[in-house]
Amino acid sequence: MDAVFRALADPTRRSLLDELFKQDGQTLGALEERFSMTRFGVMKHLRLLEEAGLVVTKRRGRLKLHFLNPVPIRLIHDRWVSKYTEPWAAALSDLKTRLETPMEKVFEIYIRTTPERLWEAIVDPEIRSKYNFGAGVESDWKVGSSVLMGSPKAGGLLGEGEVLEVEPPRRLVHTLVALWSDEVKREGASRVTWEIEPVADSCRLIVTHDELREGANPELYGGWPMILSGLKTWLETGQLLTTPGSLMYS
Repeated sequence: MDAVFRALADPTRRSLLDELFKQDGQTLGALEERFSMTRFGVMKHLRLLEEAGLVVTKRRGRLKLHFLNPVPIRLIHDRWVSKYTEPWAAALSDLKTRLETPMEKVFEIYIRTTPERLWEAIVDPEIRSKYNFGAGVESDWKVGSSVLMGSPKAGGLLGEGEVLEVEPPRRLVHTLVALWSDEVKREGASRVTWEIEPVADSCRLIVTHDELREGANPELYGGWPMILSGLKTWLETGQLLTTPGSLMYS
């Protein structure tokens, strides 16, 4: 967490994160135009944000796009924000989140585990329910098969989709149609990509949620930081997150 605090201490780096919050997936050139400094200066700040895990880059053909990764900030939140103050923080965060209109969201987290154990935690319904708001995900995880998300306490399916790609224990791609409310049902299908990369004794997990319409309901992607924080917590400690909402359907 020291790297995160050091990265956030600089006002220029905070401004870069603000720009990505307003419009995710920007190129270096687009970000450079918003600051009165050299291209090298912007690159240096972005590199420090990447090292802290606050920015994730992805290639789109010849373009290198930069995405805001809120997961490290969520981990800080889970450590120090109490269950009594969380609803206030969540309300303010939700107000700000509703102002953005992303087409693609990218989340990155490092977890001390093996690719095989991380893959199991993603596809096993019982394990998945431990960090996915109490909801499990059922599928045989073959291309073309259905993906069903639900919980006995939900009173029906919470989501459904179709498996598009499976490369255990490295890559999983599936569609997602959210069903937990009438508002999210109207959003239709989006796509979720899980990418696992071993790094020493840990794994780098990148979750990309894309094919979202402009101005999509934030409920579709706003829960990812809590889900990934819960996944990390369970794999590394065997404990469950108990922040409000994290076990909604348990």
